Amino acid sequence: MAGLLTKDTTLSYKATSGSSTYTEIGELMEVPELGGDPEQVEVTTLKDNTRRYIAGIKDLGDLTFAFLYDNSGPTSNFRILKGIQESGETKDFRVEYPDGTTHDFSAQVSVKMDAAAVNAALTFTAAFYLQSDIKITDPA
Repeated sequence: MAGLLTKDTTLSYKATSGSSTYTEIGELMEVPELGGDPEQVEVTTLKDNTRRYIAGIKDLGDLTFAFLYDNSGPTSNFRILKGIQESGETKDFRVEYPDGTTHDFSAQVSVKMDAAAVNAALTFTAAFYLQSDIKITDPA
């Protein structure tokens, strides 16, 4: 049977530039769509009977990840991502799916607390502003 459960999907980052080691950011709840469609560029001329288009630049948009809030210590997900935001640095990130497929990209981060409600889990959102293409590596 084909199919793959999202359980054990992870988001990791390289703590230091040039490192080959990724460190997982815990309590990940949601991963956005990774990829995008190219924008349409109109190339219709005055001789055409219908509009014509070519593929333009892909807009991958903001990658918004959702997390269960954890601020329990220096290695908690909220402190890691807030620290990256405050530093203004571009970091290398990796999304890895259970079958070993990876999506690697460089991004800057912006963190915000989600709304709080009665009898609900406290969560936060991290928006990743791409500074590179997304490189997809298939499993071995």
